[in-house]
Amino acid sequence: MKRQPQRTCMGCNQKKNKNELIRIVKNKENQINIDRTAKMEGRGAYLCEDIKCLEKVIKSKRLERILDMKISNEIYENLRGVILDK
Repeated sequence: MKRQPQRTCMGCNQKKNKNELIRIVKNKENQINIDRTAKMEGRGAYLCEDIKCLEKVIKSKRLERILDMKISNEIYENLRGVILDK
């Protein structure tokens, strides 16, 4: 049986299977995208599909530090929509 790659959630710092997390990507043009396929090129950060983790990341500005840029509220609202749709 093949092992699943593990990644750490930015919100709760728990290791989980990569396919259980949402990937946020910053590409070479400094655009932020939500990557559901986990195949986009660029610097990635992972987040649980839990609204509490998202709120913690927003409050601590951890995503901004990881991706080294200001994150717009639009990105956070898109993430909120992805999490709440689950």
